Amino acid sequence: MSKKILVLCTGNSCRSQIAEAYLRHFANSDVEIYSAGVETHGVNPRAIATMKEDGIDITKHTSNHIDEYAKIEFDYVITVCDNAKERCPFFPSKAKMLHQNFTDPAKATGTEAEINQQFAQVRQEIKNYCKKFVSENL
Repeated sequence: MSKKILVLCTGNSCRSQIAEAYLRHFANSDVEIYSAGVETHGVNPRAIATMKEDGIDITKHTSNHIDEYAKIEFDYVITVCDNAKERCPFFPSKAKMLHQNFTDPAKATGTEAEINQQFAQVRQEIKNYCKKFVSENL
């Protein structure tokens, strides 16, 4: 039976999208990976760009609301921001809850190069987390 993982963030636009992509990249094919938000903000164009720099295409990703997955029995629910952890609905399931707060790159300020650098830095942190999660849990 395949494991099901939900990555949860506030708007499902940046961090959870990046984490979904890396979990899919590192995990074997018998894992189902979803991402959602407690709100939906659409997929951030800079998230798409920063993932493209690392050779991963997330242009077909969609921004989904947590309610869309209410009927799925998840094995893991990973919150990637403190706001989502605080607002995370109760899951009446056996899901193992994990939390890792990542800085929101969508709130980055500065020059274009500085903003892109912040996206790249958060992308690398999420990549490292996902690689470790897969090796320890899947």
